Amino acid sequence: DGCGHTVLGPESGTLASINYPLTSPNSTVCEWEIRVKPGQRVQLKFGDFDIDDSDSCHSSYLRVHNGIGPTRTEIGKYCGFGFQMDGLITSRSNEMTVQFMSGTHTSGRGFLASYSTTDKSDLITCLENVSHFSEPEFNKYCPAGCVIPFADISGTIPHGYRDSSSLCMAGVHAGVVSNTLGGQINVVISKGIPYYEGSLANNVSSKVGPLSTSLFTFKTSGCYGTLGMESGVISDSQITASSVLEWSDQTGHVNVWKPENARLKRPGPPWAAFISDEQQWLQIDLNKEKRITGIITTGSTLPEHYYYVSAYRILYSDDAQKWVVYREPGIDKDKIFQGNTEYYQEVRNNFIPPIIARFFRINPLKWHQKIAMKVELLGCQFSIGRAPKFTLPLPPPNSDNDKSDDFIRSVKTSLETDKTTSTPEIKNTTVTPSVTKDVALAAVLVPVLVMVFTTLILILVCAWHWRNRKKKTEGTYDLPYWDRAGWWKGVKQFLPTKSADHEETPVRYSSSEISHLRPREVPAMLQTDSAEYAQPLVGGMVGTLHQRSTFKPEEGKEASYADLDPYNSPVQEVYHAYAEPLPIMGPEYATPIVMDMSSHASAPLGVSPISTFKAAGNPAAPPAGPYNKVSCGTESPSSAQALYDTPKGQPGPGAAAELLYQVPQGLPHPASAEERP
Repeated sequence: DGCGHTVLGPESGTLASINYPLTSPNSTVCEWEIRVKPGQRVQLKFGDFDIDDSDSCHSSYLRVHNGIGPTRTEIGKYCGFGFQMDGLITSRSNEMTVQFMSGTHTSGRGFLASYSTTDKSDLITCLENVSHFSEPEFNKYCPAGCVIPFADISGTIPHGYRDSSSLCMAGVHAGVVSNTLGGQINVVISKGIPYYEGSLANNVSSKVGPLSTSLFTFKTSGCYGTLGMESGVISDSQITASSVLEWSDQTGHVNVWKPENARLKRPGPPWAAFISDEQQWLQIDLNKEKRITGIITTGSTLPEHYYYVSAYRILYSDDAQKWVVYREPGIDKDKIFQGNTEYYQEVRNNFIPPIIARFFRINPLKWHQKIAMKVELLGCQFSIGRAPKFTLPLPPPNSDNDKSDDFIRSVKTSLETDKTTSTPEIKNTTVTPSVTKDVALAAVLVPVLVMVFTTLILILVCAWHWRNRKKKTEGTYDLPYWDRAGWWKGVKQFLPTKSADHEETPVRYSSSEISHLRPREVPAMLQTDSAEYAQPLVGGMVGTLHQRSTFKPEEGKEASYADLDPYNSPVQEVYHAYAEPLPIMGPEYATPIVMDMSSHASAPLGVSPISTFKAAGNPAAPPAGPYNKVSCGTESPSSAQALYDTPKGQPGPGAAAELLYQVPQGLPHPASAEERP
């Protein structure tokens, strides 16, 4: 009468003292006989051990034996409060006996232990959680019988389980191991979440849990997708039932709860049997063999109809004629699955090992008021690789019959030797071929698109850098290619004429271009690229030129040869980089140009001065003052040379009467003795 929680499986199991984790009663005894497959040995591991040792293990103790029966031999006798045994107790054969004696005592929780065959080197007990492991991912073996009433779990799949949950009990809830058989778990630890949901699955209730620092999930084969009840992949004609409930409401409307209504999460009534007995069933045809790993059920989902199935069996078939009841390996009884406890909650049950079948049938055994339910099947496609076909080569044509028979016999022998007896690997083939093609196409297109966009970005960056570099190489007075005089002249003829009181865009000359010219080439260049408004020449390009403003000089100044400026305009403190048009009532002056005594004809004396700027409208009256007349300082008209050039596109100096621009006065040539003022 001292036996507590006990599950003895063919390869593993769990055993505990009575009332564990509370104090066991006095004067009780329990003995467990453990037997595994021949050729294997048994290993025992304690998850908790707390037995009173006040009388030195005389009346309260735990004793372990090799073998079973009278021939057994003792391995060890153990007692003590909080006794720690990190190692394993191993038998010498495939049998072991565990004996618990509880004498007179006042405290002590008793013990909880797990066992397995010795090939499960990573055995853990049902009490361990993730706090016992430091690795972020690890594999362990859970024994059978870890669904214990004194352990709690919080969470569900796929969100994960709270770190305080029992690893093996959570594995049963998730459907990765069986409580009857145990199994291997692959655990992954990650950051916790604020809230953990509760659910009922595989006869394990998960509670709602608060925030935790970490959580854990399980790696699985991935064969847990829905098979088409909710989505409609399974058509109405593929769902049949033993009977259908039909009834009329108070308004006289006939309600029919047909088999096709048994689709999970679909609104409306469920499927319900006309007669509620153990002979009713709901059948689903999958059209071909599928690997079925689980089932989810609900009740009617209608508050006014509180109907649900609380227990059922599962049958399966390949031809809908011969049916097999689902049983767990090594168990001679039909597996009874726990169903719903109310009309709305979803309850999941997993099949370990999975069912391979085309036809699937649910047989309700217990229900509340009426048999009514909605279902969804979990699983994936099932396929078995076919053996390759062998073609026997023909024997040599010149060989006799004996040699031919020996040849064929040797080939047959080699083929029989190469046969495999291992079970073919079952793969998850839920990914459709079209999805596979799309994935392959995406794997090719994505790198190509990345390379194309990267190339375009590099081209744009290089162009931007080239443009900035070109701007930096231009001088202060450089002209962009669109601002050259020739281009502007061609465009300007389509624009309206500006008045004299408006500023026009100045023309700039490149210092880098002019600096390479000889003094005699400067006027030719300026004449070729003439602008409508005169511009100052950059100082330093010719030794005799200085930076001067083209504005009207101050009164009273006289010209001197030191400045070489006909107007002797004083140097202003505020230098104007560009020439500006003079007011409409003031005189207009042209930009001085370097003299070339050999390239121009002399100007006649007495020619009245004309503005070097193009007039708009009526010409302004000549101003009064010492500069209202331009006199020639040469005695011979033929020897005088023009200081100002003729504008581009106008008649030569021979047609003085037709010129719109002033032919400037000539200066005395320093080489001539006759030229004196």
